[in-house]
Amino acid sequence: MKKLRAFWRLLYFAFYTSFKVGQIILSSLIFGNDMQRSMRIRQRWAQHLLSAIGVRVEMSGTPPDFPCILMSNHRSYLDPAVIAHDSLIYGVSKAEVAKWPIIGFGIKVSGVLFLKRESVESRKRTLKGIGEKLQEGFPVLLFPEGTTQSAPGTASFRLGGFKLAAEEGFPIVPVAIDYASIADHWTGNDTFLPHFLRRFSEREIPVQIHYGEAIWSDDPQVLLNDAKIWIDAELLEISNRFKLASREQQQLGGEAF
Repeated sequence: MKKLRAFWRLLYFAFYTSFKVGQIILSSLIFGNDMQRSMRIRQRWAQHLLSAIGVRVEMSGTPPDFPCILMSNHRSYLDPAVIAHDSLIYGVSKAEVAKWPIIGFGIKVSGVLFLKRESVESRKRTLKGIGEKLQEGFPVLLFPEGTTQSAPGTASFRLGGFKLAAEEGFPIVPVAIDYASIADHWTGNDTFLPHFLRRFSEREIPVQIHYGEAIWSDDPQVLLNDAKIWIDAELLEISNRFKLASREQQQLGGEAF
C-alpha cells in the first residue's frame, strides 16, 4: 500500500507539474509575459499539489507582499514549494536544478535566478539580479545557509544577501521552516527519487512555516544576527510543537486502545 501511494504521488507530481508549466507557457504566448501571472499559477500549483501528495502546511505569521529579501533556513527540496504556497516570490536556485526534468523548466518560467555557487562571477551576477527584482517590487527568497542541513538550529549564514539589503535599503524578512520528521530533511548524498519514494509513502508530511516581521538596518551584520536569532528561536518553537503534538497523539492512541 505504501509503495503504491508513493508511486501514485510521483506520477501525480509529474503530470500536474507538467500541466501547470504548460499553462504558464500557453498564457505567456497568448497574453504576453507577465511574471505576476506566472507566479500566481505557480502558487496555485503549490497549494493544490502539496495537499494532493500529503504535505500538510501549517503557517504562522504573514507572508510579505512587498519588496524584501526572505531569509529562510533550508531543510528540503520541498522548502521553495512550501514558501510558494503563500508567497509570490522570486527564488534563487543552484544552477544544477535547471537540468532537473520538469522541475527545472518549471522554475525557469515562474520566477527564479540561477546561481553557480562555485563561481564568484555568478554570485556577483545573482546579487545584481536580486537587486533588480527588488527594484521591480518583488520579494526574493534566499537560503543563506547555502545548503540543506538537519541541525536543530541554523548553520552559518552567508553575508552577501544581507549586505545587499543594507546597501539598497530593503528589509529582511526571516522565515523558519521545519518538518515533523527529520527523515523529511534532504541532506547528504541522498538523491531525489529514492528520497521522494521513501517519504511520500507515508500518509502525510506535516510541515510548519513561520514568517517574522521585517528587519531594517544599514548594517548587514545586524541584519544577519537578528535574522539568525529569530529563526533559531522559531525552529526550537516548531520542534516543541511537533513533540507536543506527537505526545498528544500517542496519548489518544493509548486511550483508544
